[in-house]
Amino acid sequence: MSARIRLRRMGRKKQAHFRIIVADSAAPRDGRFVDTLGYYKPLTRPARLVVDIDRADAWIAKGAEPSNTVRMLLNKARKGGDARVALGVPDPEGGQARRAEGKAREEAVAAAATEADPSTAGAEEGGAPEAAGEP
Repeated sequence: MSARIRLRRMGRKKQAHFRIIVADSAAPRDGRFVDTLGYYKPLTRPARLVVDIDRADAWIAKGAEPSNTVRMLLNKARKGGDARVALGVPDPEGGQARRAEGKAREEAVAAAATEADPSTAGAEEGGAPEAAGEP
């Protein structure tokens, strides 16, 4: 298996952005891949490039060959980019902090809704309010 570092197209029609991935050279463009190294959003002004250069260099050391476009993007990221490309750093937690923050916010909203309307509290816990006069 010869590995390639290349772009994977994402997004809607005419709203493309790309993930920088490592894939088998025989795999289709948007098919199966081995690892994700970052992303590139060329339509934002300035274009946004986030790539983990250390992991990319590790894959290159293992024999992965970057495509011409990815080679150019990696060179821009190593040099510090230019005025047309805004560089970012990859999230070290992989989005874990954002997911935890969103989950905490959802739990707070659910707790506030339960406090505001006590009649729904019994229904959520599985107990149904008994009607007067029914056995």
